[in-house]
Amino acid sequence: MPRLEPGMARIRVKDLRLRTFIGIKEEEINNKQDVLINLTILYPAVDAVRDNDIEHALNYRTITKAIIAHVEGNRFALLERLTQEILDLVMTHEAVRYAEVEVDKPHALRFAESVSITLAGHR
Repeated sequence: MPRLEPGMARIRVKDLRLRTFIGIKEEEINNKQDVLINLTILYPAVDAVRDNDIEHALNYRTITKAIIAHVEGNRFALLERLTQEILDLVMTHEAVRYAEVEVDKPHALRFAESVSITLAGHR
């Protein structure tokens, strides 16, 4: 993850729990499962800090709503694909300089709490 430079802000969305169709087995294709999403987003926040105005800030609520709609409204065979599509949604916002998305699939393995995939993008 890039170092946080002066004037940049780091937004973290932690443990966004959603339900979606994820997997390749028949029971996974037919039944929604929980996924846990964590986001880290870096963007220049000088104007937002100076003006105390949402118009100059990156609206994490708008981003999160788009992620919720996309994840809950689609089907995914692979965690990699789901994670990339979430990253693509985040990166559509021009202010985003760096984003990291981690998606956990709880209880995907018998003796593990979860399995996760992490992908990152930057401009």
